[in-house]
Amino acid sequence: MDWGNIFGNAVGEIISPTTAAYALAAIGLGIHFGYTGLLNFGQAAFLLIGAYAFAIPTLAGAPLIVAILCAIACSVIFAFILGIPTLRLRADYLAIVTIAAAEVVRYIVTTTGLTDFTGAANGLSGFKGTFAAINPIPEGRYGFGPFSYNEYDWWVRIVGWSLVVLASLLVWLLMRSPWGRVVKGIREDEDAVRSLGKNVYSYKMQALILGGGLGSIAGIVFILPRAVQPANYTTGLTFFIWTIMLLGGAATIFGPIVGSMIFWVVLSLTQGVLYGAIESGALSFISTTQAGQIRFILVGVALMLLVIFRPQGIFGNKKELSFSV
Repeated sequence: MDWGNIFGNAVGEIISPTTAAYALAAIGLGIHFGYTGLLNFGQAAFLLIGAYAFAIPTLAGAPLIVAILCAIACSVIFAFILGIPTLRLRADYLAIVTIAAAEVVRYIVTTTGLTDFTGAANGLSGFKGTFAAINPIPEGRYGFGPFSYNEYDWWVRIVGWSLVVLASLLVWLLMRSPWGRVVKGIREDEDAVRSLGKNVYSYKMQALILGGGLGSIAGIVFILPRAVQPANYTTGLTFFIWTIMLLGGAATIFGPIVGSMIFWVVLSLTQGVLYGAIESGALSFISTTQAGQIRFILVGVALMLLVIFRPQGIFGNKKELSFSV
């Protein structure tokens, strides 16, 4: 096996745009679950809406800022549509509704009746021109070792990780504010918060909108290195985001970032080792397709062990989260 190439690819995932996108999505999910206690299993829908609401206006000739605002506005509208009838539901029922809503949205964009707008099952491409046009980095290849990329790849990484830093700073400031103390109180005992005269429903809606907005921005970052493919927004995407959030710590600032880095490095390393073992003949009895499924099985086992032995995650405080005890 080419261990240098395997480790190089794995290390490169630390700053990849995909890692940044998942970190952003996990930060948004952390607002939902970690701080407010909303059991949202439909975060993939916000990424999908952000991706399509950015790509469609861009392809129609809209300026970059208009496409970004369109993505955020669509995520707010979806949060209202999702939240108005569901935020009064008990946590397990909320989980069922959100996962169903995400699947409904995914099937809507794949319908052939909307092919002219969404591309149906083929998705969308060719929307990166306006973003690439504002790239200030001169043409060429920069970096060293596994961190060597062309000007566009560096531009996507710089923008993606800058957004992660800004989102983390925003969450840090919010959770130190009176608003943050209220939503954390809702997570612990919403009846007690309600008895103090706070509108619990309104705070839940605000948290859903804020976390969903970060999810839609993550959806934009996610598609900048690739095309928009509806197959990428299955429930598996949401479960990956949950894994990342729980790995780092549900109610932490750095947890989603470090969790995303560890998740993608381990996933890439596992894939490289399995594929290398198949090519060398050590695992000749399985195919590369089966190896791809095995790595997800390993991720599932790791998640189960994490929830059992360290439910608060790497940075989490077990005493703070009553639902993790």
